[in-house]
Amino acid sequence: MTSQAADGPETAAASRRSKLTPEREQEFFDAVLDQIRECGYDAVTMEGVAATTRCSKSTLYRQWKTKPQFVVAALRSRRTSRLTGIDTGSLAGDLLEAARAAGGWARQDTKLLQALGHAVTQDAELACALREALIEPEVTALRDILRRGVERGEVPAGHPALEFVPAQLFGLLRVRPILETEYADPDYLVRFTEVALLPALGLTAPTRSGTVPGAPPATKPAAEPDADGGP
Repeated sequence: MTSQAADGPETAAASRRSKLTPEREQEFFDAVLDQIRECGYDAVTMEGVAATTRCSKSTLYRQWKTKPQFVVAALRSRRTSRLTGIDTGSLAGDLLEAARAAGGWARQDTKLLQALGHAVTQDAELACALREALIEPEVTALRDILRRGVERGEVPAGHPALEFVPAQLFGLLRVRPILETEYADPDYLVRFTEVALLPALGLTAPTRSGTVPGAPPATKPAAEPDADGGP
């Protein structure tokens, strides 16, 4: 049996795929997701992505065969949570930081969800990849934040509002463009967290200066008397 026959088409294809560096592969992924946001899923073509990234369309077809496979791979390349690492030491502080962070990517993610809206109802693998990329990592990280708050005793484990925190925070990202024709920015999500989310959990938001509302004002130390006994 010859070396070529032993390798077979799958090994040869794997060899061709290995020539792409991770950086070049990510460039392709970024390009297709950017085009989906701007043009909509149906308008995006392999040829268009090839032109944007200055490669031959045969390179893309050799790697991913079809546009749906390409988009699924692009989505799955993003399976990391952007909320990981948030730990201010308090549940209120963590939720405010999570809200601020979510507001930073709200426009980008919401545009992608909107652009993929119809396509994901027709393609189960695409819907699964979208959930794995944009939803599950953030929900898991947010539930970890809530779990730590429960473990610290800040919220009772059976508090009924805990279940709805991810739906409230991430749902607001999706619905604000429909209700108010604006994306949810960091300031909007922080205000929502302060006036709606934290009170629902029985928590109080720190003031902008870092003190808790209702706490007595800090007192200044008494002035030392002068040597002659005056103030």
